[in-house]
Amino acid sequence: MGPSSRKARVFIVDDHPIMRIGLAEVIGSEPDLEVCGEAGTMTEALQGIGATLPDVAVVDLALEQGSGLELIAQLKARYPEVKMLVSSMYEESLFAERALRAGAMGFVNKRDALDKLTDALREILAGRVFLGPEAANRLLRSVVAGDFPQRDPIASLSARELEVLELIGQGLTTQQIARKLQLSPKTIESHREKLKMKLNLLNSTQLQQRAVQWVLEQR
Repeated sequence: MGPSSRKARVFIVDDHPIMRIGLAEVIGSEPDLEVCGEAGTMTEALQGIGATLPDVAVVDLALEQGSGLELIAQLKARYPEVKMLVSSMYEESLFAERALRAGAMGFVNKRDALDKLTDALREILAGRVFLGPEAANRLLRSVVAGDFPQRDPIASLSARELEVLELIGQGLTTQQIARKLQLSPKTIESHREKLKMKLNLLNSTQLQQRAVQWVLEQR
């Protein structure tokens, strides 16, 4: 980096303070990157990114309030010049394509080495999409062959349905899920019915069991 080069400014969105500290230390130690702000909720992120207009935002999908995918979509609409990288514990094979459709340019799993995060930041800052090999191959196959059938019915769920399934698996009630996602209880009940139909489940007990199983599989 030459003496006149400007560091790329990075905004961190994650609901875990310790994770934000760790990410800030890693990013701040790079000669070409610097952290310009951070947030733990969707509201804070929209305000902070609007105030700082970073070059790139690192966004977790699981936020204390609101949805990471919804945040990405809103940021894309409001600040199209801000590039976005997803950093999540969620399975890349299920969420990477959804994140790209929402407006992100890359996806890294938090289980991966932290140097992969900085590699991903540089890739998307250069205007390139960053995905792991499995997710990239899956995306290419879907483009070439069309939307082929998935053996796992969970792969057919929408991004919102996946969010609801996860929260059910965490033990939240319909009312709690509605408050967290800022939706009405009636809407959450509608999602629950769609989940039972798509996952071929007979009742709410089976839905709860399947949701818990899925959440455990993501850890």
